Amino acid sequence: MKLSIVTFSLLLFTCFTVDASEVGGMAISLTEHWVGYAAIAIFVVAYVVVIFEEQLHMRKSKPVLLAAGLIWILIAAMYQQLGDHHSVEIAIRHNFLEYAELFFFLLVAMTYINSMLERQVFDALRDKLIAKGFSYRALFWLTGLLAFFISPVADNLTTALIMSAVILAVGKGQSKFIAICCVNIVIAANAGGAFSPFGDITTLMVWQKGLIEFVDFFKLFLPSLVNYLVPALIMQFAIPTGKPTAISTDPVQVKKGGLVIVGLFLLTIITAVSFHNFLNLPPVFGMMTGLAYLKLYAYYLREFGDTHIDKSDSPTSHPVEDDFDIFDKIAKAEWDTLFFFYGVILAVGGLGFIGYLSLTSEFIYGELGATTANILVGLLSAIVDNIPVMFAVLSMQPEMSQLQWLLVTLTAGVGGSLLSIGSAAGVALMGQARGQYTFFSHLKWTPVIALGYFASIALHFWLNG
Repeated sequence: MKLSIVTFSLLLFTCFTVDASEVGGMAISLTEHWVGYAAIAIFVVAYVVVIFEEQLHMRKSKPVLLAAGLIWILIAAMYQQLGDHHSVEIAIRHNFLEYAELFFFLLVAMTYINSMLERQVFDALRDKLIAKGFSYRALFWLTGLLAFFISPVADNLTTALIMSAVILAVGKGQSKFIAICCVNIVIAANAGGAFSPFGDITTLMVWQKGLIEFVDFFKLFLPSLVNYLVPALIMQFAIPTGKPTAISTDPVQVKKGGLVIVGLFLLTIITAVSFHNFLNLPPVFGMMTGLAYLKLYAYYLREFGDTHIDKSDSPTSHPVEDDFDIFDKIAKAEWDTLFFFYGVILAVGGLGFIGYLSLTSEFIYGELGATTANILVGLLSAIVDNIPVMFAVLSMQPEMSQLQWLLVTLTAGVGGSLLSIGSAAGVALMGQARGQYTFFSHLKWTPVIALGYFASIALHFWLNG
């Protein structure tokens, strides 16, 4: 049953993509041709493999990379037979440019996060929380609130992993506490990422498209907060009483330059926003300029930072420079995720070029209406990854008011909290808290999470309608 729902969802939403005419090519409908059917079959098979990533032990980028290549090979071969040698090239360059902007933006953000991890910024935060001796209920609220307010700057996946590390460290022997807190963290991280262009891939894509201005995202702050608070207020009554046993470990100290890198990251965000708002340049150019800040500071740390004495068995000890290597941080970016985005964007773009947009746009945003369609986007993002769903909607660009664009940004961001497999944060925590936070331990709270989902939508219409 689940597989049939996923297949239907993919068939429906992969249709919301770029029409050939929108990128300067000749529109040839292949929707009833064997090429169209084969392309959909390839994409569905690839995405089923992605869904069962944990069971198959295959990285999610591999099937979608292959699917993207095969889909465009079929399209190009058909257009060659028809004597059109340029339309496919124009279309694929358009899709590749979409990906390139997203790739370099994320690469800079990932490099900064990896740098802060190496400087032990997040480890120090974790240890300070553990050392405070909070009760179980206080830790439930503290980790949830921190996840909500950190994820708009750091991405929701990194935030969830940091906060879950705190819960796993203090909650040993309390599986019920760990499971509920993991659900709470996933909801909070996804909700916090929904009101910031930097909090989630979907919000970043909306911002880079220029459909919502940077400051307008903060209209979603209160709806996002309600999305987190409604289930949290109910779940807190299931938290055990008392406090965890104190852990006697030496707290981790932030390495030299760690807080400076945090400041440089904030400066990079300001640069990206300024480039977009005042110079009308794509935000990615601001992020790449911000990478220069980090690279120059890395040079300073290596050449002029503190040195330490080599304590090896060498007969002569000598000072060693700080081992901070910026290219090592770039190399540790989430390359599987970056290549996954490439496969999704190119594959979905290929399906759009075939012509499925015209078959579904009238029904989804015409017959059902924008509000129903955008709420459906959020529900589907709990089953299918929200990235291809949002990319499809953005590529389609239906005529909608800012109210509706904000709505689909909200629903695509927080809808993934309904199931543990609906967001990167949930999938990651199932691996980190294996056996304690599971699909079914999350599913039992889905009705409560759904209350928060619809409450946030209602508040959005009340505040911004």
